[in-house]
Amino acid sequence: MSSGTSPASPYPLRAWWAQRPPAAGAAVMATGILSVALHLTGHEVLSRIALVLACAAWLTLAANFVYLLLVERAQWVTRAGTPGALTAVAATTVLGTRISLFGWSPVAAALLALAALLWPGLLYLVVTHWGRRMPGAVFLGCVATEGLAVLGATLAATTSTAWLAHASLVPFWLGIVLYLIALFRFDLRQVARGSGDHWVAGGALAISALAGAKLLAAAGTGMYLWNNDDYAVLHDVTVFLLALDLAWYAVLLAAEIAWPRVRYDVRRWSTVFPLGMTAAATLSVAAVLDVPWLDAPGQALLWIAVAAWLAIGAGAVFQARSGLRSAAVADTGEIRSTAPR
Repeated sequence: MSSGTSPASPYPLRAWWAQRPPAAGAAVMATGILSVALHLTGHEVLSRIALVLACAAWLTLAANFVYLLLVERAQWVTRAGTPGALTAVAATTVLGTRISLFGWSPVAAALLALAALLWPGLLYLVVTHWGRRMPGAVFLGCVATEGLAVLGATLAATTSTAWLAHASLVPFWLGIVLYLIALFRFDLRQVARGSGDHWVAGGALAISALAGAKLLAAAGTGMYLWNNDDYAVLHDVTVFLLALDLAWYAVLLAAEIAWPRVRYDVRRWSTVFPLGMTAAATLSVAAVLDVPWLDAPGQALLWIAVAAWLAIGAGAVFQARSGLRSAAVADTGEIRSTAPR
């Protein structure tokens, strides 16, 4: 009924997609947080475009996650033990945060429930595989945990749900603990040699500062959440986290200049995410603490992140085209070698 090549047409795409590492979820995180930061600065059209792209990428990754879980369980278990697996949780919380700001609280709540369901199992699998001299992906335990705090606090503010704000304090403080543990396992040589995910060392602090800002913002909606002393502690910790994040940003940027790494790598999405997250955290802290002089640096950081997203996106498209072409050639060769003569 059909020619010998037509049935094989889906396989190059499947073969290429099967090679995508779990860390590819960082692309959703990067795009989602850019949408949040663009929304904070009033660039609503660009923010919605980024949201659509993030949703499409998230749905694709979710489909692959479910497929591996149901059909190729051994490969799923292997991938679930790598730090990049936690991008599934982090990407879900970042996407949920933007959707919550869009006004779709039920959808955001569903994403929070999904992330909370995935988080303990994936975190356990990843932590048990931690070793020494780890790459920057080791900080994804903190990122995924703080992501729950960010989304929970955002939903608490938009829905005036006090218990959700209190519950979000748990992942907020736990994420800081996980950061300290990861810091002792992080290979500092990655600052000079890393392929992109070394930036998560700063990005984890950025999302922690954003979580603190969201918790402070929830208290500002009129709900009584904690007393003045508790508020002061949260205020000081949030400012301290942002300061540390900006210090990491300066160090990592200097390292990129000293040791240029210009070739595309999928782990570069883990560079774009901290860039965008630092911008979002700076803008959020400026708003909630009424520090207007932080707005200009926050917007400058945002456009740096947008430029990085465009550059990495172009590299991803080019690599995808090359990968699909190579997979198609390999698949055609296999068909010819097995065809009857």
